[in-house]
Order: sequence, then C-alpha cells, then structure tokens
Amino acid sequence: MANIWQRHSFRLLLYLEWILLGIALLTAFSWLISPLHPHPRPHPHHHGLADAVWVKVLGISCIALLGVMGLRLPNNSKLIQAIYIAGGFCLSWVAILFLGKGERLFPALLLIVVIRACLLFSLSGRIFVAALAYISFLAVQIMSLMRINFLGIPLGKPVPLLGRLPPKELNGVLLSLAFNSALLFALVLAFVVLLVSAVLAEHQSRSKLLQAHRRLRDYALQVENQATLQERNRIAREIHDSVGHYLTAQSIQLENTALFLITDPIKAQDHLTKARNLGKEALTNIRLSVATLRKNPLQRSLVSIIEQLITEFQAHTNIAIAYQVNLVSLLPTETKTALYRIIQEALTNISKHSQATQVSLSIQEIDKQITLSVQDNGCGFNPKQNTTGFGLQGIQERTAALQGSLTIVSQPGQGCQINVKIPLSLIN
Repeated sequence: MANIWQRHSFRLLLYLEWILLGIALLTAFSWLISPLHPHPRPHPHHHGLADAVWVKVLGISCIALLGVMGLRLPNNSKLIQAIYIAGGFCLSWVAILFLGKGERLFPALLLIVVIRACLLFSLSGRIFVAALAYISFLAVQIMSLMRINFLGIPLGKPVPLLGRLPPKELNGVLLSLAFNSALLFALVLAFVVLLVSAVLAEHQSRSKLLQAHRRLRDYALQVENQATLQERNRIAREIHDSVGHYLTAQSIQLENTALFLITDPIKAQDHLTKARNLGKEALTNIRLSVATLRKNPLQRSLVSIIEQLITEFQAHTNIAIAYQVNLVSLLPTETKTALYRIIQEALTNISKHSQATQVSLSIQEIDKQITLSVQDNGCGFNPKQNTTGFGLQGIQERTAALQGSLTIVSQPGQGCQINVKIPLSLIN
C-alpha cells in the first residue's frame, strides 16, 4: 500500500481544499440554525425523509469522507486514480441529494474534486474532469429549475421574493440566474485548473533544476576524482622515470667503485661520491612525490589549507600575499576542494606568468554567496585574447560546476584580478 498511496505533497492546495471543505460543512450545518428562527417558513417540498436527522448526518458524513480522502492520493495506478476521482464525484452527488442546497453546496465539492484531479492527471485528464464537474453543475441547475427532488429534498431553494412574481417573469428570472451561475462556475473552474497547472509546472521545474544541480555536483565530484587519479598516475610515472634513472645511474657508479677499489682508490672514491649524490637526489624526489600524494585538502578546514598554501607559495616565490578569509557556513567537501583548487591554480598562474611582487587574496561570505578574489600587480594580459590559457579553463570549469560566476579583469601592464561568486543556496 505504501507504493499505491502517497501524502498530499502540495500544502497550499491542501489548505485550499480545507477552506472549500469548511464552506461546504458550514452550508451543510445550516439546518441546525434554521429551526432557531422564531417563525420558520417551511418549504412546500420538505416532506418525507427531508427532515430526518439521519439523512442529514449521512450527507454530512459524505462531505467529511471526501475531506479525509484528500489526506492520501493514489500513486502510479491510473485505474485507482480514476476510481478515486469517481468516488469524489459520487460522494459530492450523495451529499447534495441528501442535504439539498445544491446551488451553494455543490460548487465547493466539485472544486475539491477538480483540484485533486489536477494533481493526478495530465492536462487532458484535468480538462476532462473539469468538464464532468461542469456538466454535473449544469445537471443540478436543470434539476433545480425542474423541481426534481430526491426523497422529497429539493436540490435548490427558491428566493422568497421571487414567489411574488408572475409565472412568466419568474421563469425568466430563474433562467437568468441559472445562466449567470453556470457562467460564473465555468470561469471559476477554468481559473482553478490554470492555477493548479501553474503550481504543478513551477514545482516540476524546480524539481528538474534540483536534479540537474545534483547531477552536475556528482559530475564535478567525478571529475575531481578523475583528476586526482590522473595526478597520482603522473606522480607514479615520475617516480618510475626519475627515481629509476637515479637508481640505475647509482648502480653503475657502485659497480665502477667496486671495479677500481683496488687498482685506483682515488677513482673509486670519485665514483662512490657520485653514487652517494645520486642516492640523495633519488631520496629527494621520493620525498617530494610522497608529499604530493599526502596533500589532501579534504581532511582539514578550508582556512588551514589556504594558509598552508600561501605559506608555501611565499617560501618558493618570495611574492608577498595579503589575504583575508571570512567563512561562516560549513561547506561541502566538493565545494571546499573546488575553492582550494581555484586558488591554487590562480597562484600558480601568478608565479609562472605575472611577474608580480604583491598578491591580494580574499574569501568572503556576503549576501548568501561566497566571493573569492585574487589580485596581483603583475604584467597583466588581454582576457579577450586569452580565455583558456594560463590555467583559466580549469578555473572556469570548477566555477561552473558550483553554479557560480567567474569574472576576469586585466589589462597589459596593469595586473590581473579574478573574481568568483558561488551561491550558498545551491551548494548547500
């Protein structure tokens, strides 16, 4: 049953149903108030079961059952959905047949059924159910004009003042009222169908947008993992090529040492020194490779890894960096990684190409978005002539993966400024 029935997912429409249901119940309970009138005017057609309390209770129970049905909506099965809507129509008809007051009670009940049909069916199904509701309304109007009663209960209540009119004028007035009521109800039905359709379309668009954003984040994470794997493979090749080269050369030098150890000790000492130097260089390469593998920005806070990145940058380049970091929200791992890589790529570009002596870095959380700015006083360049070089393509891809915006301000001889804005509403 869990797969067949689902909760009402649109609270606004559910509240609208409750308002219509309240109007219907107030209309249904009006029979409790009418006997309190000092001189009740009995209707000429009220006889038989019309005044029986159990008949009225049965009609009110149908309205209450129609309201309870709205707490769960059928899911997936078209047959059950059709039976569900047909049950709503049946309960509406039974309610007015036992309670009367069709001109006041029936429209609210039909609107409830139409709203639920809009949630279950496509546009063609919505129009079909709305047409059935309108036909039902017209049928009640015609039956009321023809004074067709069920169990002696009139479907409509004539206006007392109209009883003083001549029969011809009375029929004309009743026809005019029925026509105006039918026209007004048609407009209300059209408005309800269009309103619910607009709400559903907005909800579906928002759901598709969230799904696309989740897929984009998953794709960004996959790209990050693939980039990490490629980086590790590159380091493995470097270890194999560079360290393997050093160890091979060291092996040759050790063989020469053994060869000249007795005949030419001085030459053997020279080969031994070279072998020792080669071993030191191989060890240095291994340490650099292992340190690169150990660098994982996901294991610490973004502030700490940025500070370490700045310290290493200043130590290797002698370029001064003034930085300011102001982050309050807890960022997802992929967002932290993307921001770290953007800053890393920007600083790498500065060290390679800008000839700068000063760098300013700022990360701020302002107006529900993260603003990243990296500015240098280097040689600058023309962004229109260079949009993919200098590592800018990687920055653009990481920014786009977070649904952010990238702005590059630079001119030859006037430095460069990279601005990245990422909305927190999407990444959280």
